[in-house]
Amino acid sequence: MNSMNKSGNITFNEKKKTVRAPLNRTITLSDSEREKYQAKLLKINNIVSVNEILNKIINQDIFYVIDFLPSNFVDLLFVDPPYNLTKNFNSLSFKQVSVSKYMEWMDSWLKKMVRLLKPTASIYICGDWRSSAAIHLVCEKYFVVRNRITFEREKGRGAKKDWKNNSEDIWFCTVSNKYTFNAEAVKLKRRVLAPYREKGIPKDWKEEDNGKYRLTYPSNIWTDITIPFWSMPENTPHPTQKPEKLLAKIILASSNEGDLIFDPFSGVGTTGVVAKKLKRNFVMVEIDKEYCLYAQKRLEMAEKDPTIQGYCDGVFWERNTLKDMKNRSNRKINIDNELPLLFHDKRKKNEK
Repeated sequence: MNSMNKSGNITFNEKKKTVRAPLNRTITLSDSEREKYQAKLLKINNIVSVNEILNKIINQDIFYVIDFLPSNFVDLLFVDPPYNLTKNFNSLSFKQVSVSKYMEWMDSWLKKMVRLLKPTASIYICGDWRSSAAIHLVCEKYFVVRNRITFEREKGRGAKKDWKNNSEDIWFCTVSNKYTFNAEAVKLKRRVLAPYREKGIPKDWKEEDNGKYRLTYPSNIWTDITIPFWSMPENTPHPTQKPEKLLAKIILASSNEGDLIFDPFSGVGTTGVVAKKLKRNFVMVEIDKEYCLYAQKRLEMAEKDPTIQGYCDGVFWERNTLKDMKNRSNRKINIDNELPLLFHDKRKKNEK
């Protein structure tokens, strides 16, 4: 039996059961873990201070709790809302509506978040092609719209009567003209295929033991993102989980250590996990308890393994360079993320 949520488009459905593949490394929860992590989730029913919610997961509807949150406490707002398509999210679902209706729904929560932001805050809002125009128009009402990032999902089914849907957008906005942007912190390390030399000396690139590389400044086209899949240790059952590498780029570029990042639709907690790994603070809100439990487990896992797939030596590496990353770093790199599963047993043996 379904019931209508305050957000208008979200309804409750029965949970689907899935069969786990033998080599599936997707994070799971035991009954004892569910009990342990549920005790750490926060519920609020009145106005709270920053210290009361700092580095916590609020397991409630954002439409209910937003008026209880403090003013001017957010340095970076990251929003990954349900896109304007019909999609199931565990016990919840979102129904596709017209662009105008989606704009109304988005406006209903975004206008209330303006109060939470510091004058120097940055805002990133995710969407697909159906949602992107609505995001742009609503953001123009409240913020300075600075750019639209498009990233390649590297996944997706082919289409015989349309172009394959293989990208998503992230709109970058700021509250004012005074904001944080650390371009040096998000450089991309690329292989140099046709290196240019000047008087025999490499120009704008460096020759290393394992190849020729160039550091490039970040653009608004990201082709180095790998969407979490079943053999990756950061993967969860969430159907639209954002990768840690994507959040790392945003957090490093638009915040500093000690800053606070707020995520009102946090899902399985990637924002908080990456914030913790990069020495930032976070506040996350998520209505689905199951996803909150996965987020809590991932936060615990981050204490033991602070690495981020694709980020090493202070730079982001392009795809298919993980072996080189491992050679360049003294830190433990979890190569299960990108190498074929046939290496699985050998790696485990070497790690002992």
